[in-house]
Amino acid sequence: MLNENSLFAGRWWTVLLRGIIAVAFGVLAFAWPGVTLASLVLLFGFYALADGIFSLLAAIGGRRDDRWLLALEGIIGIWAGVVTLRAPAITAMVLVFLISIWAMATGFLRIAAAVRLRKEISGEMWLALSGVLSVLFALMLMFRPAVGALGLVWVIAGYALILGVLEIMLGMELRGVRTAS
Repeated sequence: MLNENSLFAGRWWTVLLRGIIAVAFGVLAFAWPGVTLASLVLLFGFYALADGIFSLLAAIGGRRDDRWLLALEGIIGIWAGVVTLRAPAITAMVLVFLISIWAMATGFLRIAAAVRLRKEISGEMWLALSGVLSVLFALMLMFRPAVGALGLVWVIAGYALILGVLEIMLGMELRGVRTAS
């Protein structure tokens, strides 16, 4: 069961905010499907940067050795965001490759965190499902790298929406457990 000193208990709002940002990103990507590849690069860069920052915020104040997974996820997100924003004119293939590496790494880290924290938090299922979704998304991008820019927009938007909903569910459950303590 989740206690007040666990990794996520005091930082439930960062998980919730990450989910809201992912949903907003997904909605914006669906609303403007004709967006240019350069705009998609910038949207992804800002999303990965924000997600990484909030992951690091959630890791700050965490306990023991449990926070390293979340901190590593944050560092990878910040790295992906900075690299993307520094070179917005990269090709679609490089973008697909960058997104797939980021999604694969964060997916495995989320699965590992869910397994590691399964006895300490009650919402580990949502964390594990978001990790599985990230890994499946990464594999799809790796096996279908020639996906068109418009198709990529739809896939990324759908991924962000589902991931955001899963993170919102986790954040709400963590908030409920936190206020019950």
